[in-house]
Amino acid sequence: MSPSATAGSTDTRDTGPRPGSPLWAYLAAVITVGFTALIVAQVRLGLAELAEMGRTPLFWMLAVLVVLGELRPVMVSSSTLVGGTPMSAMFTFAVLMHYGLPTAALLQAVAVVVSGLVHRRSWHRVMFNIGQVTLACTAAAVTLGAFGIHPRPASPWTPDGVDIPAIVLAGSAYFAVRASLVCSAVALHERRPVLRVVRASIGPQALVYGALLGLAPLVAVVMAHSSALVPLFVAPLTAVHFTATLSLRRDHQATHDGLTGLPNRKMLILRTEEALAEARPNERVGLLLLDLDRFKEVNDTLGHPVGDRLLQIVAHRLTHSVRPGDVVARLGGDEFAVLLPSIRDAHAAKEVASRLRVALTEPVRLEGMTFDLDASIGIALYPDHAPDFELLMQRSDVAMYLAKEGRTGVEFYLPGKDRNSPERLSLLGDLRRAIDAGELDLHYQPKVSLDNGQVEGVEALLRWWHPVRGPVSPVEFIPLAEQSYLMREITQHVIQKALEQAADWWHAGLAVPVSVNVSARDLLDSGLPDQLEAGLAKLGVPAEAVVLEVTERILMTDQAYSAETIRTLSGLGVQLSLDDFGTGYSSLVRLQRLPVSEVKIDASFIRRLGESADDERIVRSIIDLVRSLGLRSVAEGVENAEIATRLRDMGCHAGQGWWLAKPMPAAETTVWLRSRLSPAFTARVDDDARLAPR
Repeated sequence: MSPSATAGSTDTRDTGPRPGSPLWAYLAAVITVGFTALIVAQVRLGLAELAEMGRTPLFWMLAVLVVLGELRPVMVSSSTLVGGTPMSAMFTFAVLMHYGLPTAALLQAVAVVVSGLVHRRSWHRVMFNIGQVTLACTAAAVTLGAFGIHPRPASPWTPDGVDIPAIVLAGSAYFAVRASLVCSAVALHERRPVLRVVRASIGPQALVYGALLGLAPLVAVVMAHSSALVPLFVAPLTAVHFTATLSLRRDHQATHDGLTGLPNRKMLILRTEEALAEARPNERVGLLLLDLDRFKEVNDTLGHPVGDRLLQIVAHRLTHSVRPGDVVARLGGDEFAVLLPSIRDAHAAKEVASRLRVALTEPVRLEGMTFDLDASIGIALYPDHAPDFELLMQRSDVAMYLAKEGRTGVEFYLPGKDRNSPERLSLLGDLRRAIDAGELDLHYQPKVSLDNGQVEGVEALLRWWHPVRGPVSPVEFIPLAEQSYLMREITQHVIQKALEQAADWWHAGLAVPVSVNVSARDLLDSGLPDQLEAGLAKLGVPAEAVVLEVTERILMTDQAYSAETIRTLSGLGVQLSLDDFGTGYSSLVRLQRLPVSEVKIDASFIRRLGESADDERIVRSIIDLVRSLGLRSVAEGVENAEIATRLRDMGCHAGQGWWLAKPMPAAETTVWLRSRLSPAFTARVDDDARLAPR
């Protein structure tokens, strides 16, 4: 177990333990006892005997071999947790048997210092490793002493066949002390159970230590007969190191991401299963799923090489923002996961998530440009939300999408908002069949002028009559479709049916625009203008026959302003209507930059008119804003005459709601339109100058 053992495997920082912490107390105890043993051993050796030994070439040869062995530990896949096995153990144990404890402890201490300087390790790690290896050598020396073996530089000991039991026990004591001390330090550093660390590393470590310590008696024998042959042992050690390194590289490639070097999904599964198996009753295991916001724009604008560099920076920031023992993994693309093997409660998990977001928000400068990063994080906890890895992953994914949709940054899994229940998945399959079977139909709800009751247009509303469930609310199946591959197909279906119905009305003299709801993703689809242009030309209707309604959220997407789709639609003469206005965070500048002809005020404000002075001020401000921009304002959710009158007095252009007209099938809407667009009705409306309810 190497000098890097106390650093852990997932934390690349090299900061000292907090004074007064259990790890600090443990390291201090090992350092104190270990250095005491080292000093006592050197006092017992004496300067004269040490100086005499320093005059021999063998001493310096062994010193070089111990230092080189310390610099090049043997690493196997499961030993990275404790830093691998230093090859110096073979030569140190050989020196211990041949020259005794003082010489072995001195050479090993010097090797640890040199290795620490070369690898720039902190002083507490260097001192701890001097202490733990000195204690391991002391345990081996005491064991040999129990068999009457007390070697010194003046009277070296050469092992024989009859000494095998003593050597085996001494080697076992050496390994047991090093393993227990290092595993305890790692467990305290990473806040993991000691037994878990031991189980994860002890097997391969025992095999490698067994091979190295098993060769040590042969080194001692060669030292006694011909010291010039000792360097030949470097050859088999080099072969072992090369083989282990090659094996480790292959294992690393299989369990780590090639771009960032982080653990991949396979390693995340293994570490999560270990954490779940070791979870304590009063603690939680947390899984955080993290997705970068607007990362696709970087790839699309500056190319994948810059995007890859950005991902590497993100990986570095994440690994430096988690606690020791936490696992940061890359799942693919711009999606990362963070495993919290032991977390106190939900609040502690959210603290980690918040720290990760803070680390990511620091601006990044690449290719002469500055990037502002942000991320959406979903959190699922064991056993609160899921009993195994797959469900933890699924539910943290649900939470992440909640954070993304709500722009809250961090969200916990909420069962009530989980759209991935078996019933919903079954509904998704039925929806796929419903498109082909023609079960999806359109109803139409008119928009009516609040001044004179004239028809301003109709909005196409999707309806689904399930053969078993009956009517299925759009609230149930539209969000489900938006998270699947079906939304684009549904949008195409709705546009086609709406265009056909608009053509029927326009050719029959009922020239009313038909509004169709599309998502931001649909609006940025380059195929949308082609479908509209082809449909309008085929059916022989003008572009003003169709209006595309998009939610206010589209204004939050900078990509919309430069999208070719928007410019093409504007060139065709297709108008845009901004739906649910007032629920987002749009600015006047953003509103001016899109070719919008109509703004629909969200029904949540309209329904509270007369109840809330704040809502009334908001509605009046929106109407004034829209009028100042030369746009039409449409109020949604007009459910009674009082609200209609208030809106008309405020200057609202049109309204939509059940009091004015309910959503109706195409045939019923046709009858309604004919009655409203007839000359007799127009004359009566002009004469009365009043609204006519449904």
